[in-house]
Amino acid sequence: MEPLFAVLVGLFFAAAIYLMLSKFSIRIMLGIAILGNAVNLLIFTAGRLTRDVPPIIPANLDALPAGTANPLPQALILTAIVISFSLLAFLLVLTYRAYQDLKTDNTDEMRVAEPVERPLPPLGY
Repeated sequence: MEPLFAVLVGLFFAAAIYLMLSKFSIRIMLGIAILGNAVNLLIFTAGRLTRDVPPIIPANLDALPAGTANPLPQALILTAIVISFSLLAFLLVLTYRAYQDLKTDNTDEMRVAEPVERPLPPLGY
């Protein structure tokens, strides 16, 4: 099961990077959302995928039995979900406000601080 999740994490990271390199702010936001899900899946996979023994310490033991899932990555993922949702909500409001003011979601056209008559900086080398 872990190799399947490793391939899925790789596909999520590839799609996220592709979307974040776009010049449209909506695609950048979708890339950030997919990147957050890829990181969560990576942490979840690193904590061992097993449903046989729950990550609860029995009354007669001091530590988790062998073969149980690690509960720490699961707790980290719950925290990361809340943080990524709040970041996505903030970016959504910021993007919407920029769209209202500038009437575009193209980041190349959002250069209102730069004078129009000056040439653009070099875009390639």
